[in-house]
Amino acid sequence: MKKIGKYIICGLLGKGGMSTVYKARLPFFDKIVALKLLSPHPNLTSLLGPDALKGRFISEAATIASLSHPNIIEVLDFDFDCETPFFTMEYYCHDLGKLIGESYRADLPCRILSLDKTIHYCRQLLAGLARLHRAGLVHRDIKPANLMITDDDRIKICDFGFSRLRGERLGRPSSLLIGTPFYAAPEQEKDPDAVDHRADLYSAGIIFHRMLTGFLPEDAIRNPGEYHPEADSSWDAFVRKALENDPESRFATSEEMLAALDGLSAAWEKKKQDFCRLFPPGNSSAIQAEKQTAQKLRSAALKASTREAAALFACDSLMRPASYAEAGASIAVHEEVAFDFLNGLVWQRSGSDDTLDRAAAQTYVESLKLEAFAGISGWRLPTVTELLSLLRRPGFGIEDCLPPAFDKKQKALWSCDRCTFVSGWYVNMELGFAGFADFTCRFHVRAVADAENIHTPAKRPV
Repeated sequence: MKKIGKYIICGLLGKGGMSTVYKARLPFFDKIVALKLLSPHPNLTSLLGPDALKGRFISEAATIASLSHPNIIEVLDFDFDCETPFFTMEYYCHDLGKLIGESYRADLPCRILSLDKTIHYCRQLLAGLARLHRAGLVHRDIKPANLMITDDDRIKICDFGFSRLRGERLGRPSSLLIGTPFYAAPEQEKDPDAVDHRADLYSAGIIFHRMLTGFLPEDAIRNPGEYHPEADSSWDAFVRKALENDPESRFATSEEMLAALDGLSAAWEKKKQDFCRLFPPGNSSAIQAEKQTAQKLRSAALKASTREAAALFACDSLMRPASYAEAGASIAVHEEVAFDFLNGLVWQRSGSDDTLDRAAAQTYVESLKLEAFAGISGWRLPTVTELLSLLRRPGFGIEDCLPPAFDKKQKALWSCDRCTFVSGWYVNMELGFAGFADFTCRFHVRAVADAENIHTPAKRPV
């Protein structure tokens, strides 16, 4: 069992030119943390020298520790392991890159997010950047993989290895690039030590463009109004201003960019309200759906590797359903449960109050069985296939104007399917895709039961 300082190493999270990040466990408390160890590539050591690299690494830890903001990662500990410095940070299973489906081939298309979700994340990113910039810091490596997502769906900016104080010049070799291709501002490629906070705002604009169109603006900027099912042309000007090559033509500050985003958000909220006024509350179509022929979905757990999962779960390359059933039309609700007549299932309308690791998720379901929750004793963890059947085609529609069948608090749900012996599959119900995560990661649970085994007429809707 490998140890660094007092921490037990559980696995590798990532490795860069300057350091390696591990998933680690603090003994006694069993607290999982992200541990960053100085381990520079030999080429980088020869370019900058070991003392300079150690100084930069310690400076990174001190920089993060000096900031206190809900959208910036928190340093928990700093120490040395055989004279090699390391520090620990909050650990989260997901980052924005994973949520949008970005791989090591960043130039490939990714999942787009709804306008509501894009606004949600961009507001937090800009709030975190505003805190950095007020402290005189420029991050210089803002990208989806450096935006961690907490269990309560907050952005946490991390990886300050390339950050610099205003006016600081590091005397780097001209051959050493700072930042990540595709996300770095044009002026950063020319002179990284001369950039100011507007370089970070350019990177934020790239992320905004990616979330709304699914693409990086490599060859040309794509208008969100032409690619996104909810966006109109009013979003195009925002993206284009954020991605101006000339820093003087961009948003001047994070606060200015956030104010412009708030204006777009207010217009979007009004548009949704105007749309929903056209439709009265209530949904009678669900009762008619009981007459449809039920189809049997896979209910038995299986083990699916990342290579075979798309085919086994009937998903596209970004793990979204290859086709969508009209799930809302076949679901009727009654108190604590929702009946899916088309697929012969009954679901919890809500689910676990808290996010749970996989072992706790199974314990939660067992407790529902023991107490016969809602008069039903056959509760179980659903399969990915069953969870995907609840998803509908992306885009704001009539269903969004009606009372929801399910509690929206439970955004990502554990399935019973495994990926490896230490990881399992979940479905993000809000963003509409299946993903895999270590069993120590935490998601909500929504249990399911087979309707054919239920003998509680009082619980059926009338």
